[in-house]
Amino acid sequence: MADLHHTQAAANAAPLTGAFRTAVTLAELLQRVEASSTTVSPGQYRALVQHLGRLLDRLPPGDGLQQLLATFPAAAEVYENLHYGHAGLCRAPLDQSLNSELAARQLIERAQATRA
Repeated sequence: MADLHHTQAAANAAPLTGAFRTAVTLAELLQRVEASSTTVSPGQYRALVQHLGRLLDRLPPGDGLQQLLATFPAAAEVYENLHYGHAGLCRAPLDQSLNSELAARQLIERAQATRA
């Protein structure tokens, strides 16, 4: 779970626009939800992720966005999923990305083999 220092570091790494402040707040909330043993409803979770995703898409690329994503892994995962279609696993280390792609390919091949 992110602490106040990390939250402030993410907030200080970019101009404090309203959208950036809200994105930091939602990223911290998502991180807490992900780490919590308490469950939230699927609708609440979906609304949180969708709102955060819209804000992340509105933020300009740069150090502030990168700091936010480095501080809050759950937000980084949302960001990566939003951009997967054209960037793949852009935030994951190369070996992790490659292994994920290979595992997906093997799974697809096994599924196709069982159909035949």
